[in-house]
Amino acid sequence: MLAALLAAGAIFYLAYERYERHAVAEARRTLPGRLANQELHIGQPVFLRIFKQEAVLELWMRNDKGWRLFQSYPICRFSGGLGPKLKTGDRQAPEGFYQVAAAQLNPNSRHHLSFNLGFPNAFDRAHGRTGSYLMVHGGCSSIGCYAMTDPAVDDIYRLVAAALRNGQTRVDVHAFPFRMTPANMASHGRSRWIDFWRDLKPAYDLFEKGRRVPAVELVDRRYVVKG
Repeated sequence: MLAALLAAGAIFYLAYERYERHAVAEARRTLPGRLANQELHIGQPVFLRIFKQEAVLELWMRNDKGWRLFQSYPICRFSGGLGPKLKTGDRQAPEGFYQVAAAQLNPNSRHHLSFNLGFPNAFDRAHGRTGSYLMVHGGCSSIGCYAMTDPAVDDIYRLVAAALRNGQTRVDVHAFPFRMTPANMASHGRSRWIDFWRDLKPAYDLFEKGRRVPAVELVDRRYVVKG
């Protein structure tokens, strides 16, 4: 019985691997066409927004008409709950404002492809938060990262890498607990993290209203949006 179960598991795993390889190949083949349908192309600037509660990663790109949403990708899995990452081993995915440079790309990831979010950033360090190798990656398992599946991360990684090669020095990644609407803020008003989230909200609002990626600075250990 055990041998039969192991054999069935092996067959399932191989079938899943074949499916993933096919899906990745198909995504690569169709990406230029999907971009062209929205008057976009590989190499244009990229901006990412992550929403935990909605389990969505948005990929925005900028053409001569401004920022436009290319695609919203379901997050397959993130670990922990709403709220920031505090320390190594807490299995919590980070929230806040991060940037990805070329050195943070990992084309040889054991999770197909990945890039490091840059945790801890200056804000995290100012609050004594610890952790490392917090990624956006392929697959569907997480101990603090955002797992996107292989086909999704193939799109995301390819567009981030192309933007960096084409002159964008860093790709901004804004990781929010939820869409920061008045209703959501009110429903989470008793959370221990509500003051932290109120500091994230101006950046969310600025992009929502004006489609401008805000400059965010650290002032007195708090995030401050400079416009």
